[in-house]
Amino acid sequence: MTTLLGSVEAGGTKFVCAVGNEDYQIEDQVTFPTTSPAETLGKTIEFFEKYRKDLKAISIASFGPIEIRRNSPKYGYVTSTPKPGWADTDFVGPIREAFDVPIYWTTDVNGSAYGEYVLSTLFNRRINSLVYYTIGTGVGAGAVVDGRFIGDVGHPEMGHIRLKRHPADLDFKGICPFHGDCLEGLVSGPTFEARTGKKGKDVPLTDPVWDVMAYYTAQAALNATLMFRPAQIIFGGGVVSEPFLDMVRDHFKELMNDYVEVGDLKEYISMPLAENNGSATIGNFALALQEINE
Repeated sequence: MTTLLGSVEAGGTKFVCAVGNEDYQIEDQVTFPTTSPAETLGKTIEFFEKYRKDLKAISIASFGPIEIRRNSPKYGYVTSTPKPGWADTDFVGPIREAFDVPIYWTTDVNGSAYGEYVLSTLFNRRINSLVYYTIGTGVGAGAVVDGRFIGDVGHPEMGHIRLKRHPADLDFKGICPFHGDCLEGLVSGPTFEARTGKKGKDVPLTDPVWDVMAYYTAQAALNATLMFRPAQIIFGGGVVSEPFLDMVRDHFKELMNDYVEVGDLKEYISMPLAENNGSATIGNFALALQEINE
């Protein structure tokens, strides 16, 4: 009998739905824009309907904040998100009503973190802990230690930590609707347009704004290092590139000032192993399989 695992990577800009096997290989995948909850969840259900007979579990990795406490009446909900129309939305309920299979529910960045954790073994680079940041439309992070996520009464919100301002960026108020100049408010993709009037893809790496972004990103890596002491910190998302991470590493080295040893910075602060920011899909397959086995 075929065993298919379902993955939903629910981002604020797009949904990526996939089915795959127990070897984490994608057998089918679809991407569509994140619009209203009714339309977007309807497309999600429509995609999986084709695989109803063989679908054994689904893992959902969603933008947040979300309710992860299984004893909460709002478990499976997107809660206080700034995404228009999605606040207080029951996400898991409609999926569970459509498909009588086990469902795992976590954040998009937790899904990506778990995908990288799994891939480290498949690539023979086994690590016991990591922190995964995504820098794109928003900023978030997930942490895995010995196969378990950090977080209890809620999931981490590392995209909303407060930072020391760059001397050349003191007049920028930040774009986070909740906090202004938190990490997300200072380095997410839309901050390029807010600062320069240009999309990030149109801002050359020689522009000083990239150094400002790298300074803030390095602070995030520094804070994660000092709080969790992970084996690795991974940065994914549309803003991130290897040349940008080189700038981040330089700032990190200066900020850390040799206080703790983290090894080769090229390996410690790195790009994802998964291509095309596909870490969450791999993580979802692994978490769906875990949900079956438990």
